[in-house]
Amino acid sequence: MLKHRGFPGRLPGTDFQFTIRRPNPKGVTAISRRERYHDRRPADRRADSGFIKALWIQFGDQPFERGNLDAGRISWLFEREVIAAEDPFDPESYDALLVLDLRVAQLSFPDVFGE
Repeated sequence: MLKHRGFPGRLPGTDFQFTIRRPNPKGVTAISRRERYHDRRPADRRADSGFIKALWIQFGDQPFERGNLDAGRISWLFEREVIAAEDPFDPESYDALLVLDLRVAQLSFPDVFGE
């Protein structure tokens, strides 16, 4: 499992996790699309925004390996702001390639991109 050096482990000042420390011995947690409802807590929205900002700073518009990025946090953005960068895509692989969909990310999180 690739460890993304320099990527924040969590949203500063919170317990919202962005990375994992080691592979899950019971198997890889699958990435799946989670619905984001309009009545989500402000803290959850800040965590999504912080994660998008960290992805943008670390990877820009380039594909990146899932590695030690938290599957739960990715799942809140998957198939919207974060999309598969390979076909076929294996949602249960630490080697899976993902990429930011900048058009969708800029619309969803304008504060991150300064618009």
